[in-house]
Amino acid sequence: MSLLAKIAEIENEMARTQKNKATAHHLGLLKARLAKLRRELITPKGGSGGGTGEGFDVAKTGDARIGFVGFPSVGKSTLLSNLAGVYSEVAAYEFTTLTTVPGVIRYKGAKIQLLDLPGIIEGAKDGKGRGRQVIAVARTCNLILIVLDVLKPLGHKKLIEHELEGFGIRLNKQPPNIGFKKKDKGGINFTATCAQSELDADTVKSILAEYKIHNADITLRSDATADDLIDVVEGNRVYIPCIYVLNKIDQISIEELDIIYKVPHCVPISAHHRWNFDDLLEKIWDYLKLVRIYTKPKGQLPDYTSPVVLPDGRTAVEDFCLKIHKNLIKEFKYALVWGSSVKHNPQKVGKDHILEDEDVIQLVKK
Repeated sequence: MSLLAKIAEIENEMARTQKNKATAHHLGLLKARLAKLRRELITPKGGSGGGTGEGFDVAKTGDARIGFVGFPSVGKSTLLSNLAGVYSEVAAYEFTTLTTVPGVIRYKGAKIQLLDLPGIIEGAKDGKGRGRQVIAVARTCNLILIVLDVLKPLGHKKLIEHELEGFGIRLNKQPPNIGFKKKDKGGINFTATCAQSELDADTVKSILAEYKIHNADITLRSDATADDLIDVVEGNRVYIPCIYVLNKIDQISIEELDIIYKVPHCVPISAHHRWNFDDLLEKIWDYLKLVRIYTKPKGQLPDYTSPVVLPDGRTAVEDFCLKIHKNLIKEFKYALVWGSSVKHNPQKVGKDHILEDEDVIQLVKK
């Protein structure tokens, strides 16, 4: 039996099974089996498969990377050429020899790389077409934009989400709050710090047994599902923020537009007429959570034209030094910081100080 046939069989069985307390255990097992088969699809066993596939190893440039996902003819390319055409200086394209990189935009001083990911859709998670390489690129993005046609958004949205989920990409989710630690001996030690609606000790044990794990500490700190537990055990999941871009709003009425505006994570635009691009860029900026740091040479005014851009969660002074040059931290004595992260302006700080957006920093060397 091929992998695809096995997957289809398990999916059919899951569809036939009623969901209740008595079957929760069985469904958990099926989900774990499904996850294992999916992983085998994405990473085939054995030798060096059929070559790497040309033109997908995109070089990462700029401060953040955004992937555009969508069916053909929803206006991805129009959106990209208009975005990269409007908001970047002439020839800000970093031409590499790849099929996926269309452009770079400059926004609020940050360089943001935009990637058009082709053909991610037609059964990509089952290894059809170029699916695998495309998804490998999608997993490295800081933000995914799902471009949808406003006239038929929901069917497409479900399909695309299903494909990405099948590849271990989780959209707009936080990693589940589950402690998981493998041991050499001592069996499975299961603790739940709050009431669980789905998982109990037996279900957890059977899911782990499916992965041949018989000794582990499991701590559930939130009301978790079987899927959450499988995500933690697999350990290869990426959690990426996502914005749904509803294109072609020039074809609907104002009342419909008002309804669309209330949907979370959604931005309605018209790529052809360039409507609502500023709203889209603002939302992209919010979701990327980038931090801009301005530098100030001694005795001069701060340079507000080209900030050093740091990703969210890595904004200490040490990260700032490493971003400029890795030898800088060896000569680092202290830094003077102006801005919202300090009480006094300027304030002397060490390398562990956490910087905030639009701080001004002056480094003092030994």
